[in-house]
Amino acid sequence: MAEAARRGGHIAVSGGSTPGPAYEQAAAIEPDWSSAELWFADERCVPPEDERSNYRLVRERLLEQLERPPAEHRVLGELPAAEAADRYNEELRGVELGLALLGIGPDGHTASLFPNDPALDDTGRLAAAVVRPDAERVTMTLPVLNGAAEVAFLAVGADKADAIRRAFAEPPAPATPASLVRSAAGTTYAFLDRAAAAALEV
Repeated sequence: MAEAARRGGHIAVSGGSTPGPAYEQAAAIEPDWSSAELWFADERCVPPEDERSNYRLVRERLLEQLERPPAEHRVLGELPAAEAADRYNEELRGVELGLALLGIGPDGHTASLFPNDPALDDTGRLAAAVVRPDAERVTMTLPVLNGAAEVAFLAVGADKADAIRRAFAEPPAPATPASLVRSAAGTTYAFLDRAAAAALEV
């Protein structure tokens, strides 16, 4: 992340419990992100101050730690998902990500692309609305994420081990959305602790 910030360009970040320490470390390594533009791989449709907001997490753990922050492109989570997705879709036109930082859920989802969800087939859009039991969401679609020069997955914990195996050691499948996200022309990384990587054969 620090290297991407130094290069400038477009960086997509994610929420969840795992990346918080990484954001803090990246801010300490490189406090000047003014050459970069920050995007969100996904967001829940909640106000930006809501504890479930990815924007709030990134603001507190990354943006507020920087001496010179990047330009921000926030999903307007306070709006209904369809409207917020339409606005983000327009804002993303012409954007090529330099880095997409993603997590992986125990079910194999990444960003807000969930197993067998219709959004996986929405290749004509750059951002899509997703209906989930906890909250509606907006997510970047596969064409945007796969267009990133670098894709970096970050996952820790034994509860991720089966999803990691399916994402990286089995053929790509809609049942494991993380398996469908790979940088088409660049590099894909997986940063895992031993517990998350336990089911992989190295």
